[in-house]
Amino acid sequence: MSVTITCQDTLAITEHRIINSDLNEHGTVYGGRLLELLDGTSSISAAHFARHLTVTAAVDQFNFIAPLKLHDSFKIISYVSGAGKRSIEVFAKIIGSQDTFGEKFLSATAFLTFVTPKLVTLPTLVSINEEEQVICKNYQQRHSLRQQQLAANKEFYSVINLD
Repeated sequence: MSVTITCQDTLAITEHRIINSDLNEHGTVYGGRLLELLDGTSSISAAHFARHLTVTAAVDQFNFIAPLKLHDSFKIISYVSGAGKRSIEVFAKIIGSQDTFGEKFLSATAFLTFVTPKLVTLPTLVSINEEEQVICKNYQQRHSLRQQQLAANKEFYSVINLD
């Protein structure tokens, strides 16, 4: 019996205020800090979907769109955008807010892949709103590209010198 779950059922949202320790030498949020927070939020979406332990396999795509600065705040919103037999793709967006209460702007988007260490029956995903439909519609194409990249990486890794 297949279980159906909506993208909204996998929704995870975290909010953050930017402080001095988050900044790099350019006065914007350090990318590594964003990736750390992004991974944490996105892993919650993957867990909501799988209802089982998941691990991060890859940050497949991360696009910086607009910088976040001191006194801004931001929200990370993530939800599952596709799934294979053991892999789960999560879409995430980072929405900034100028000076914490000001104008909102899109700061970044990302796709991450999580996997279940043990084989479990993953539910069927249903997208509801226009954004989800557009993002989920291209899951198979992104999944195929990821599989091609994984195959190419195997050859690449075999020539990496460990000395």
